[in-house]
Amino acid sequence: MRNLHPVKVGQCLLDGKHIYIQSMLNTRSDDIAGSVAQAKALEAAGCEIVRAAIPNMDAVALIPAIKEAVSIPLVADIHFDYKLALAAADAGIDKIRINPGNIGSMDRVKAVADKCRKKNIPIRIGVNSGSLEKNLLAKYGGPTPQAMVESALNHAKLLEKYDFNDIVISIKSSNVQNMIACYRLAAEQCDYPLHLGVTEAGTARMGLIKSAAGIGSLLCDGIGETIRVSLTADPVEEIAAAQDILKAIGKRGGVQLVSCPTCGRTRIDLISTAKAVEEALRGCEKNIKVAVMGCVVNGPGEAREADIGIAGGDGCAVIFKGEQILGKVPESEIVPALLAEIEKL
Repeated sequence: MRNLHPVKVGQCLLDGKHIYIQSMLNTRSDDIAGSVAQAKALEAAGCEIVRAAIPNMDAVALIPAIKEAVSIPLVADIHFDYKLALAAADAGIDKIRINPGNIGSMDRVKAVADKCRKKNIPIRIGVNSGSLEKNLLAKYGGPTPQAMVESALNHAKLLEKYDFNDIVISIKSSNVQNMIACYRLAAEQCDYPLHLGVTEAGTARMGLIKSAAGIGSLLCDGIGETIRVSLTADPVEEIAAAQDILKAIGKRGGVQLVSCPTCGRTRIDLISTAKAVEEALRGCEKNIKVAVMGCVVNGPGEAREADIGIAGGDGCAVIFKGEQILGKVPESEIVPALLAEIEKL
């Protein structure tokens, strides 16, 4: 585990002991009611930190409205205009995402650092491969991992110059291999918490795949304190995707569903059964492993580590708990019978 400089975002402590799930509103910044509704939906889905774009002074009105509606921390996404950062701080924001090198003179950087220090508001520095400084592009010949990490640390130095170090860093790329390399480099060169994400990852399907590969790899290395799965989709889908990634690598509890890919031995509609079980258990918070297997070859034999499961037969299935057979049920009763046994656990 990295020797981190802990940063507090609202009630969330970024100290490496918990990985926080983030998302961002995609409602218009002038739609306060819609933004509040989406923030509430994200919180209900399991979002732990939410971000909103603040492109102008009118959008600052989002901050108190959202803060009143949800209990999770709110981050203001700000570009170029330091006055928006100052206004967001005064409006009660929990964190500001801004790049100090893009807001003008050192007086402006100092004003933001002083305001955020006074109000205990952390700053996230966000570097993307598509917006790297021209001098670094020239120096490295493109948006290489070295160039992106240098950019992020240069931004951090501007804040450090004014005795500000409640900093979170993100270094995102749409290229998964570059994204992984960036964060590994950053983890070696700084002790600030890292916010992980594959930027512009794509639609729900491909975006999840790329995010799982990039974010999952880094988390398995012990790198990353917060994550966002960026999808061209409803932001609530980002939360489900992030939860699934964390479950898959053992970083979050809840139901772990294992199911076989089926083969010529399968005599029940296992695909539909597995989908039905997965959907029924989506809100279940029990830390259990449930197996949905097509035949006795895969279960209970290969699935004996599951807490409970089914193994298909010819138009029927046995329900097993470890190596114990609990009973046999016809295909039409598999899902309700399995759920009834899970209820007892």
